[in-house]
Order: sequence, then C-alpha cells, then structure tokens
Amino acid sequence: MADDYRRQGFELERRIFELDIKCSSLKAEKQDDDYLQNASAILDKLKTFYRQGEESSNLSKLLQDYTQVILDITFYEENKLVDQEFPEDCSPFKIQQLLQDLTEPEVLVARLTPGQEVQSVLGTELLECLYWRRGALLYMYCHTLHQRKQWIKKNKDTFLKCIQEGIRYLMRMLQVRNSVKLSDGVVLHDSATASMLSEGIFSDTHLLTMMYIGEMCFWAVKYEDCNAETADPKEDCLQFRDIGTQILNKYVCACEGPLQGQGWSTENAKEILSILQ
Repeated sequence: MADDYRRQGFELERRIFELDIKCSSLKAEKQDDDYLQNASAILDKLKTFYRQGEESSNLSKLLQDYTQVILDITFYEENKLVDQEFPEDCSPFKIQQLLQDLTEPEVLVARLTPGQEVQSVLGTELLECLYWRRGALLYMYCHTLHQRKQWIKKNKDTFLKCIQEGIRYLMRMLQVRNSVKLSDGVVLHDSATASMLSEGIFSDTHLLTMMYIGEMCFWAVKYEDCNAETADPKEDCLQFRDIGTQILNKYVCACEGPLQGQGWSTENAKEILSILQ
C-alpha cells in the first residue's frame, strides 16, 4: 500500500513540475496575466509541499489544485487562439492538445484514486468546468469555422466531428448535477429558483451552455449530409435536430419565465427553433 501511495505521489509530482516549466515559459510572454499568476502561485505551493517531502493524506486536495492549474494555464492558451482567430495552420493541433490537457485530470483521478468517482474527488464545480471548457473551446472554434464557407466545403466532415464532440462535452456539463426534484422534500420559497433548479439550470453558465448547444445543432443540421446511403451506420451520430429543439425550448421557457427581464435574449433561439422544428 505504501509503495502504491509513493508511486501515485511521484506521478502527480512529475506532472506538477512539468506544468511549472510550461507556466514559466508562458509567463515570459505575458507577465501580468491573472490566470498565469494564479497558476504560478498554486504551483509554488505544490512544489514546496513536495520539496519538503511531506506525505499528504488528502490526495483529493492535491488533485483539485492540480486541476485548477490546468484550467488556468489552458485558459490563457485558449485566449491566444481566440485572439488570433484560430489560425488554419496550427489550430487543429493546438485544440487537440488543449482538449487532452483538460481531460488529463479525469485520467489522473481514475489512475490515482481507483474505485472513486471523479466528481467525489474533484468536486462538482471543477468537473463541470472541465466539461464546459472543452465544449466552449469547440464552440468558439466552430463559430469561427462557420464563417469560413470555402473551408467547410473542403472539410465538412471535420467540421461536423468538432460540432458533435463539442455538443457531447456541453451535454456532459449539464448532466454533472441532477435536477432538483421538488417532490423530494426540498423546500424552496422562491418559485423562480425552484423552477430553474427543477430544470437543471444552476447558473448563468448552464443557461449559456444550452444556447451553445442549440447553435451547434443548427450548424450541424445546416451542413450534415442528409443522404442516408452515404452515412456510416456504425457511427454514433447525435440527433442534432431533436437535441437542439429540446434544449432551446427549455432555454426559451427559462428566459421568458423565471428569468424574464434579466437580460437574456431569446431572439436567436427562436429563430433557430423555427428552422429546426
């Protein structure tokens, strides 16, 4: 057991020191970036912990700190891609690398804490953020590609795969928390809050996620090949039209119901619904 624990600690320690090298390199580009500064501060704390040779009984806390570092560093890298409007030559490789980095915390949790659920180790908010960030990255990438008509003509399959992968991540984000069942002894005095929680909408990010899914479903319906003879029956394709319709109807109900007058527009959602339905 002790050998297993030391081996687990070594693997996490190695990744922490690798991330520290990467963070230092990125800080040379932009010293005053808040996210890199936060990542650097957490890394300093983690490096001190390992250099002092301490043994932590809370591997979960170490993994949570490590995950926050990943989120901060990748956010800086994502912003660079967005500012550069996703250059065609390097974006596919960089996006795959970012997706891999944002997946690594889940992989490490499974490897270092076998038998435990990822959510119980990292916590609900960090797990939601990992899914959100991967889905939002692909949404932003597809949003840019959607404006490159000539590129899509030559790379339609790649575009649709990016959409499908992005929607899956965003749907996983919405599924991390269970919707609150008001019949389960839950007492909520605010009827608007009760309505939102019963639909699984726990934050502005959840609502924005729904709009992103709806838009991506619209792009997919617009460009996917409707010829059943050329479709691969083995491919696990999403039903974009059904998913988009369901999620946008829920979005509109929330915005025109409990959230009415709070700045959420339904104009684009209704326009998409008129096409999907």
